[in-house]
Amino acid sequence: MDEMFLMNNVWIMISFVLVLLMQGGFILLEAGSTRMKNAGHIAGKTIFTVGIASLVFWAVGWGFIYGEGNAFIGLSDFFYGDLTSTDGGLMGTTSFVFQLAFAAIALTIAFGGFAERAKLSVYIIFAVAFSAFIYPVIAHWIWGGGWLSDLGKQDFAGSTVVHLTGAAAALAATIILKPRIGKFNKDGTSNDIAGHNQVYTALGVLLLWVGWFGFNGGSTLEVDGAFFGYVALTTQLAAAAGAVAAMIIVSAMTGKNDIPTMLNGALAGLVAITASTAFVAPWAAVVIGLVAGFIVHFSMVFFERSKIDDPIFALSVHGVAGVWGTLSTGFFATTELAEMNGGQAGLFYGGGFSQLGVQLISVLACGIYAFLVAFIILKVLDKALGGLRVSEEEELIGLDMSEHGSYGYPENMPEENKKSEKTGA
Repeated sequence: MDEMFLMNNVWIMISFVLVLLMQGGFILLEAGSTRMKNAGHIAGKTIFTVGIASLVFWAVGWGFIYGEGNAFIGLSDFFYGDLTSTDGGLMGTTSFVFQLAFAAIALTIAFGGFAERAKLSVYIIFAVAFSAFIYPVIAHWIWGGGWLSDLGKQDFAGSTVVHLTGAAAALAATIILKPRIGKFNKDGTSNDIAGHNQVYTALGVLLLWVGWFGFNGGSTLEVDGAFFGYVALTTQLAAAAGAVAAMIIVSAMTGKNDIPTMLNGALAGLVAITASTAFVAPWAAVVIGLVAGFIVHFSMVFFERSKIDDPIFALSVHGVAGVWGTLSTGFFATTELAEMNGGQAGLFYGGGFSQLGVQLISVLACGIYAFLVAFIILKVLDKALGGLRVSEEEELIGLDMSEHGSYGYPENMPEENKKSEKTGA
């Protein structure tokens, strides 16, 4: 067997593991950003829904994305199990598991809009629906030879396919579920519902940052030419710039060096560079990250003032930064890199408004589709299940106890301490 073929497959399997381990980063990020009484629930539902996403992707997701079909959707290769096919320089199975990990990430992003108030049954049903009818359709349009691919859409690793899609679904959820109890006052002012562990949040961001080198670097799909090293460079520069920019702007605007904003700035830089990482020069990666770090702060403020309760800041980090990242290739894609990776040069490299226009169309089409389909699905579930949200009493107790029967931190919860004292435990 050809040595380069083997190396390509080893690299993509390593990248698959890195992307799958990003779920651990999301667990720490989401649990740390929310309250202690919901930590076990957040960790557990993440593992369970990754399981659902994997099974649905195997059954229909891959086929809807990459199967033979039309400009809208693929219609073959369901229940994937071809052990002999090759996809470019990869075994089909290697490509399959790598793409599966991306589908699971998009679902986890979507669930950021459900945090601390949705029923577990809603997570389960929506995981199936999102993994079958939302993510694969958009992925087909862009990565599976669909109509946006035909237009020349540039989205190297998924600012649109993964991040904007997940955030648009999260927006639908936050609107229908409404804010958490105590988040907003009658006069319109908001209360800060602080996450219980900033160390978890910071460690989660670091794990995501490391995993992103599989996310972006693995999207080269080969080791020939070692182009993944260049992708790693632009990824690192954008993330660094996003963290620094967010800290500068939040300090200037509030007088406080807010840690969550700085962490979100790093993530925003990563999200933004995901579309353009293979298309832009290093200096442009820094600019893209800086802009992402600035806009994530103002986006967080905007959603708060709009009375949209987004505990994990998915709308700002993955949605707004995803839009900026998608558009950035239309500005900064170099002629050389665009030709190398398939596409046109951006506005600042003499390409005019052509590529920027395609990027804008993709933002509108994918964002609207993901939001509308998610909204419809959740509205149907709202009627069918008698509401998407747990009761007020269950929300106050915490989803750990109301949905699972035990707390993630039992020794720190007053009710559990009292129970232990009575039983002598």
